Amino acid sequence: RCFLSIPQFLLCILPQKWLQAIDLPKEVYQHLARYVPKIYCLGPNLNPQSEDLLAQLLLQAPLEWYLCGEEPSLGLAKLEQSNQPSQLCGHVFKVGEPTYSCRECAADPTCVLCMQCFLGSVHKEHRYRMTTSGGGGFCDCGDTEAWKKGPYCQKHEPNISDSSQEDPLANLSADMIARTYNIFSIILKYAVDMLTWDKEDELPQGLEPPERGDTYYCMLFNDEVHTYEQVIYTLQKAVNCTQKEAVSFATTVDRDGRKSVRYGDFQFCEQAKSVIVRNTSRQTKPLRVQVMHSSVVAHQCFALKALNWLGQIIRYSDALRRILCQVGLQKGPEGENSSLVDTLMLCDSKMWKGARNIYHQLFMSSLLMDLKYKKQFAIQFAKNYERLQSDYVKDDHDREFSITDLSVQIFTVPSLARMLITEENLMTTIIRTFLDHLRHRDLQGRFQFERYTAQQAFKFRRVQSLIGDLKYVLISCPTEWTDKLREKFLEGLDAFLELLKCMQGMDPVVRQVGQHIEMEPEWEAAFTLQMKLTHIISMMQEWCASDERVLIEAYKKCLTALTHCHSGFTDGEQPITLSMCGHSVDTIRYCVSQEKVSIHLPVSRLLAGLHVLLSKTEVAYRFPEQLPLSELSPPMLIEHPLRCLVLCAQVHAGMWRRNGFSLVNQIYYYHNVKCRVEMFDKDLMMLQAGASMMDPNHFLMIVLSRFELFHIFSSADCRKRYNRENANKDVVQQNSTLIEEMLHLIIMVVGERFAPGIGQVENCDELKREIVHQLCIRPMAHSELVKALPENENKETGMERVIDSVALFKKPGVTGRGLYELRPECAKQFNLYFHHYSRADQSKAEEAQRKLKRQNGEDSALPPPVLPPFCQLFASLVNILQCDVLLGMLGAVLQWAVEPSGGHWSESMLQRVLHLIGMALLEEQQQLESNSEDNEVTFNFTLKISRPGEAPSNTPSILALLETLQNAPHLEVHKDMIRWILKMVVSIKTMRERTAAAPSPEGAGHCQEQTVRDKDKAERKRKAEMARLRREKIMAQMSEMQRHFINENKELFQQSLEELDASTSASQEHSPSSWDSALVCVGPRRWRAGGSERRQVVTCILCQEEQEIRPDGRAMVLAAFVQRSTVMSKNRRRPPHNPESYDPLFMHPDLSFGTHTGSCGHIMHSHCWQRYFEAVQAKEQRRQQRLRVHTSYDVENGEFLCPLCECLSNTVIPLLPLTKTSCRYFSEQPGLSLWLNTTSQQIKALHSAQRKAKPTSNEILTVEEYPPPEGFRLDHMPLNPYSSSIKEMLTTFGTATYKVGLKVHPNEQDPRVPIMCWGSCAYTIQSIERLLVDEEKPLFGSLPCRQDDCLRSLARFGSACWSVSSLSTVQSHFVRLLSALVPDPQVENSPCIVDVDMFHLLVSLVLSYPALHCQDSSGLSVDAAQLHLLHLVTVAHVVQILLSSVPGQGTVRISSEENLPLINIFQVCQISLREVSSGWHLWRCVKTGILPFLRGAALFFHHLNGVPAPPELQALGAGEWEALCAYLCLPSNLLQLYYNHKECAIKYFFLGLTSFLMCFFFFFWVGLSSCPKSGGDKSRAPTLCLVCGTMLCSQSYCCQTELEGEDVGACTAHTFACGAGVGIFLRVRESQVLFLAGKTKGCFYAPPYLDDYGETDQGLRRGNPLHLCRERYRKIQKLWRQHSITEEIGHAQEANQTLVGIDWQHL
Repeated sequence: RCFLSIPQFLLCILPQKWLQAIDLPKEVYQHLARYVPKIYCLGPNLNPQSEDLLAQLLLQAPLEWYLCGEEPSLGLAKLEQSNQPSQLCGHVFKVGEPTYSCRECAADPTCVLCMQCFLGSVHKEHRYRMTTSGGGGFCDCGDTEAWKKGPYCQKHEPNISDSSQEDPLANLSADMIARTYNIFSIILKYAVDMLTWDKEDELPQGLEPPERGDTYYCMLFNDEVHTYEQVIYTLQKAVNCTQKEAVSFATTVDRDGRKSVRYGDFQFCEQAKSVIVRNTSRQTKPLRVQVMHSSVVAHQCFALKALNWLGQIIRYSDALRRILCQVGLQKGPEGENSSLVDTLMLCDSKMWKGARNIYHQLFMSSLLMDLKYKKQFAIQFAKNYERLQSDYVKDDHDREFSITDLSVQIFTVPSLARMLITEENLMTTIIRTFLDHLRHRDLQGRFQFERYTAQQAFKFRRVQSLIGDLKYVLISCPTEWTDKLREKFLEGLDAFLELLKCMQGMDPVVRQVGQHIEMEPEWEAAFTLQMKLTHIISMMQEWCASDERVLIEAYKKCLTALTHCHSGFTDGEQPITLSMCGHSVDTIRYCVSQEKVSIHLPVSRLLAGLHVLLSKTEVAYRFPEQLPLSELSPPMLIEHPLRCLVLCAQVHAGMWRRNGFSLVNQIYYYHNVKCRVEMFDKDLMMLQAGASMMDPNHFLMIVLSRFELFHIFSSADCRKRYNRENANKDVVQQNSTLIEEMLHLIIMVVGERFAPGIGQVENCDELKREIVHQLCIRPMAHSELVKALPENENKETGMERVIDSVALFKKPGVTGRGLYELRPECAKQFNLYFHHYSRADQSKAEEAQRKLKRQNGEDSALPPPVLPPFCQLFASLVNILQCDVLLGMLGAVLQWAVEPSGGHWSESMLQRVLHLIGMALLEEQQQLESNSEDNEVTFNFTLKISRPGEAPSNTPSILALLETLQNAPHLEVHKDMIRWILKMVVSIKTMRERTAAAPSPEGAGHCQEQTVRDKDKAERKRKAEMARLRREKIMAQMSEMQRHFINENKELFQQSLEELDASTSASQEHSPSSWDSALVCVGPRRWRAGGSERRQVVTCILCQEEQEIRPDGRAMVLAAFVQRSTVMSKNRRRPPHNPESYDPLFMHPDLSFGTHTGSCGHIMHSHCWQRYFEAVQAKEQRRQQRLRVHTSYDVENGEFLCPLCECLSNTVIPLLPLTKTSCRYFSEQPGLSLWLNTTSQQIKALHSAQRKAKPTSNEILTVEEYPPPEGFRLDHMPLNPYSSSIKEMLTTFGTATYKVGLKVHPNEQDPRVPIMCWGSCAYTIQSIERLLVDEEKPLFGSLPCRQDDCLRSLARFGSACWSVSSLSTVQSHFVRLLSALVPDPQVENSPCIVDVDMFHLLVSLVLSYPALHCQDSSGLSVDAAQLHLLHLVTVAHVVQILLSSVPGQGTVRISSEENLPLINIFQVCQISLREVSSGWHLWRCVKTGILPFLRGAALFFHHLNGVPAPPELQALGAGEWEALCAYLCLPSNLLQLYYNHKECAIKYFFLGLTSFLMCFFFFFWVGLSSCPKSGGDKSRAPTLCLVCGTMLCSQSYCCQTELEGEDVGACTAHTFACGAGVGIFLRVRESQVLFLAGKTKGCFYAPPYLDDYGETDQGLRRGNPLHLCRERYRKIQKLWRQHSITEEIGHAQEANQTLVGIDWQHL
């Protein structure tokens, strides 16, 4: 490009020219007009690297020269040096970045710190909350208003010497200030003009290019309406691009907000535009597309760069930041809203996403970081608030991309919020704006959401953000009020009451009778609004409570608003008079079950809240003359809340069933913890307020009338008539429920005194009571408790402050959660009729508390708790308990209970009546106890319940009825409660009698109580004794029947006893003492099973038939799961083998890939299993194609679930009996050298026989050289001892292991089948041995029986699998295996000794030897061969260890005689090993190195030969080494083996050592190289592989790779490289563990991180600090080591079908 030839001095001359220019803007514009189109947008594919380089050189550098007046690097460095760094951090958060908020010190939850500031602050020691940022906010470190204490971290701590009030401009010269001002105003104006430019084909004046080309871009803009798929499909049609290009376009459009999809002349671009518009305008508005001239696009690109440049420049100095703020906020010639900042804000919704993001970030780093200009910006923001919100509501972009999102940065600053309320009337503006947008009203002016169109619903969702802004404004309550603030707040309250009046009575319902409702009415919008406003209403009350004058005015305004609402509600309600028990009251005729009723009454509820505050703040007592209390009409106050509560009661009674689910849901939310504080609780308060100002009889009569029960209780003979009434059953049932609900309401009105202002309590008492009642249901986890408690506006429940005083914390185990349990002393606070209990909670709590009482040996009565006294304003409420109407009702219910035959009463009704009587007695007792001498107690409940009814009816008194009920047989459950009431009555009467005489009234009552208690105790004791005698009698009868049965079936029992004796004598015969001093599992001296031990009988789980396992019987099989594994891998970087050509005969010691077999241990007949599997296959094929989602098992791969335990399986292992071996004595068997000689002769004979079969010309002469040794018959074909079904199963399992282990198609003829089976046996034993070591368990006796059975079957299968393979193949495998230990010139490519895993070698040799031995009739024993092979491999392993261990420096010091053989080994090894420090050290290396091998060998021979384990190996202890050596028939000093056989062993072991060293360095180098995909900071789902520690990027397009022709996510791809298709990952930001198996299976698992309350936090929803729980991490490790990941996923998918639908391969 020609630019590179521009002389450097141009960069100096241009700024000089600008300095002397008269019209600087014109000069700069000319420069930009000339160069911007030459740098940007020169073709279809943009080249950001070269564009940025040229822009820096030609555009930004001159600006910086001009600004600094010298070389920019020097000038900017000077600025930075002289700058006083800001105390505000201002770090802008990226998406997904961690943020921290202190729950103790933050002014509100929006105050957050970045990670660096948090770690350097005091808050990391406090209770904090961590979350991940959605992007866009910034760190509040250094903002003193954001933190109650500790506003600064160590980095931003201000210096004492700083005069922070100093103007930052004082450090700059006037000249510099002028230059900066000039250049900032030009560049900012240029950027604003270009970003708000709406012409597509021309540029602003002064920017027209010297020569104009005819090139255009077709620019596609983002919207939130069309999906990714729609955009991709449209682009493929419109611009003929590939799927991949279309995905790339769509991704960029979504990220940046726009993207050019075509470049060329106007016609070419216009054509693409028309196709896109046509394709996307069918259902919705079309995608926005513009054809723009390339020069316009170029200038817009540079405008964004210019804003970025401004953001970078102002970081050098606060003075530059201040000048930029000044330039931005300076009013233009047009006056109001003419500043550049206003222009940007008001055009926000017209800009694309990328432009918005950049200028928002510039605002944050400039205007919001300068406290002086932040205030000015806040004022402009508030002035434009209404317009900005209207633009946002019409816009379709999410709020995070709108300028309105900055409200959180402004309104949450308390000083700014108060200033905006007083100066800009912000509260009123927000509420009025909100009301303006919700114009859909009914005739009474209430909101109507019923017939909302989709557009209105969208608008309603957007408008809710205004409520969020109002919450920010109110979030911190003022401590000092000014007159102006009072005035503006009350003005805002007026607007708020207008809003609430639009909600009062909205969504009314009418009871459906006869026919079910046809369409469910819309109810969610109204409740959404209520939920959003809940905290606002609470905060309004807090603001009112903080100033007496405001509270009084607010109360008056609210009362006026309520009166205004009521005046519109009275249509058609006729007045009536009710009379009962000698009292009468005037009210209106109204039936909830017939008229309209609404659950939304926010004005009434706000008034109830303010009424309670009058009492709490004592304003009601200090300024009664200023309050309109005398004007209040209590019946009017209680009317609507009472209707609402009656509606709930009728819904519970089933009267509104035909109104459908919408009403049920409304009632649910009315009581739900999210809404109840400002709904149900306030209705109850309003009832209490009204009742406290009324005659209690009048109140109860109105309540009866609204519950539609007045006719039942008001008749003179109600006690008799109601139960005789032969009414409709449904009506009777409904009335019973209504009576119960009404009694419950009375209990609540009198008993709920725990709100400060109603009862004499503190805030924490209310919270304690909530927690106590939750824990009375059951012990709960911290998160459950938090969910059950109401949150305040700061998302705090306050629980942590009080929990320890009422509960004890119980830590969790390896599973489960930490639980809080109620302190025993708090149980007495339990109230069965707690107002926040649902019916289910109530019954659970009742059951739990009765059970607890029974456990403690107390009677099961649940009396009401002692309550705190009422505040003065509510004191008269207690009179409800002793008023005539209530006593009449209580008497009626008790009378119905006495004569139960009538049937119209229920036990719940009686229980509530007893509870009310108990409450009244406790109230009387409290008043008597707290009464001073001179006052008379007016509350005399005991007297009233002792009086019988008056003349004509002469009904018995309540007390008499209770005494009658005490002995009623049908009321067993309530006896304890009645007894408690009668005791209380006696106690109170005694107190009253003795008040004058005795100084201490308690004593007498106590005595009385004591005697009654003693009687109770005696009664209980007598019952317990009777129960014990009854139990003993039953036991005696049972044992007699048993004896009788044995006598009758004598012969049967005799037979089993004889068998038992026989077996014990047999076991004694073969016990170690009778043969040898110790159990030996290998060699001619090994322990042998007698006939009875060898006999094994098992039961098929499918047909329940028993069968003995015999070689010639029907096959029995174990369900098994074979899988590739890297659990034991020491080298995860080894590339996978090519399955077609790989030879698995020798396993490398790094065990990089193995085949593991596991089993659930359930046994079936082979034919039963085949039938079952065929049925599973048929079922799978029957399922329609469209339903073929992934199941937890893949039938095509041979997978099935075990029929009994549903464990994932993919094959079966045949069960085989112990093989019989000849039992010749050790002395008759040849020694190692003789055996090696014989074996090598046999091998030579095999070689020559093979060559005979396939002769070549050179070898004809030497064919006869090696005749077979004596007794070795090459032509002898042994008989296969197994039945056809067993042979079939041997082939089935062998083929399955081969197929899975090598990832190939099944082929039972492949010579590698037996090798894979032996390898699986060895690998499974090795992994189990390591697992036992990790869990510190003994080698034998601690394995679950399913693993024992699996190992036994595997070992015995291994020894039999040669019988279904080609004999010559297995013999050639044996020959090659032996050649690794004993060199054989006929075998090529024998591996180096250090490249072979010795345990795999031992297992393969032992299991392949029978193929050679079966042709031998010379009397050689298999046992002797096993022992010799073990000795050979053990010595080889010792040498392998010596070659690979590197001891420390020094000379050899032989400490004892037992180390002598070491010298001999070292004389042989001298050439390869350097000087060794000590024999002891080396011996320890050898012992440590060989122990896993010996333990594995012991497990292998134990299961192969069925030898019992010695007791020393069944417990952890010091003697393990000796016991192992004895069990394996080895000398405890292994080097003795070398001594004994050195002539034939050690000389073979030094081949190929150098190749090993080269290999080792190669692996070392690979291990150090770094991962090529180390992701950038944009990864939204960082995921850690818990197996190898690699960091991956999950759920992201950037890291998808192709695997076997399919696009898969990074985690799935990694599992195939690291875990043979199985993986465990930690999703870091979700704090979630992910298990994957293959491409289609996965599940989420609880992470090993717990908070302080013993709970996991998946998704970081609660945000509590998390700590690693080692036990849980070990549990995950154990699942991995046990190869149980696939099984775990299977169980999870079976239990939770939603997991099956997830596309796991994309993770």
